[in-house]
Amino acid sequence: MSSTTYKDAGVDLALYEDAMARLPRLMHRTFSPRVMRLDGGFAGLFRLDFANRLFARNYQEPVLVSCTDGVGTKLKVAQLAGIHHTVGIDLVAMSVNDAICCGAEPLFFLDYVAMSHDDPPTLEKIVEGVSNGCIDADCALLGGETAIMPDIYTRGEYDLAGFCVGVVERKHLIDGTAIKPGDQVIGVASSGLHSNGYSLVRKIVFERAKLGLADTIPELGTSVSEALLRPTTIYARPLRKILAHYKVKSVVHGIAHITGGGLHENLERILPDRTRVLIDQGSWPVPPLFGWLQRLGNVSDPEMHHVFNMGIGLVLVVNSFFVPSIRRMLLDSGLESWTVGEVVEGAREVVWK
Repeated sequence: MSSTTYKDAGVDLALYEDAMARLPRLMHRTFSPRVMRLDGGFAGLFRLDFANRLFARNYQEPVLVSCTDGVGTKLKVAQLAGIHHTVGIDLVAMSVNDAICCGAEPLFFLDYVAMSHDDPPTLEKIVEGVSNGCIDADCALLGGETAIMPDIYTRGEYDLAGFCVGVVERKHLIDGTAIKPGDQVIGVASSGLHSNGYSLVRKIVFERAKLGLADTIPELGTSVSEALLRPTTIYARPLRKILAHYKVKSVVHGIAHITGGGLHENLERILPDRTRVLIDQGSWPVPPLFGWLQRLGNVSDPEMHHVFNMGIGLVLVVNSFFVPSIRRMLLDSGLESWTVGEVVEGAREVVWK
């Protein structure tokens, strides 16, 4: 009787070593001077502050902010299309964008990749996207883990999870408690669907409309795959510029990342008691992608706004005096924005005007 090997069970250690050899360069390109190199170790090392006095943060009461998330069933679209280099950007965005809602500076990121089988080229593409996302967010890809689980995933499937750690000085922490009547709500443009609602998207596009990824969407001027795989916007750098410019809490009172649940649910989560937000539904142009999906699937307006971001990926609740200058700073960073609502006294909720 011949001996049984790990390879017989679906895990090829030689391929696994090949895959691991491809990743260090993708990590190293994201490193800041605060990263302490530990190649080959079982953990990543990161200085909270700079050793160089010129760049020292000199924290007084640093608060660590941690976030975790995945990409959801958008991965099914990427796997069907054979396009793996963008979902890593989504992975970074989903955690980093949550961290900046507290006013945090993203410090480092960890990824977890679970695959059906050893596939070094695909893993490299995935982590290339993670690396690109970390560079965009100005945080270090400090480490990660790859798991080969042939009995959990069918061949060609993979799943991703991401973990971000950031820091904010306690006196600069943004938690929504400063939101008050008279504040204005700025909506910041999304790049499209981001990474939410893809179970509904896939049902509409592939099951109901029977479209293929290569099919063209005339009204959008793109293919189905291009429309559905556009990466999530990472808001870290523009927001850090704004928060560095306005260091006092009297300017930016709350930040919400618009993900599953839409504008209403995500904004309501940061509101203090006795504050109500009135949203002007016609105050921003809803991207054509959402109208196309709604018509294709005959989806109701309430369902669309409950599931999707509808063109608003982030909202800032700010002192009304600073709205023009903050919007100028966003535009200078390449982000469109609109004044979409106001805070008034009332029950804690978000409603249409």
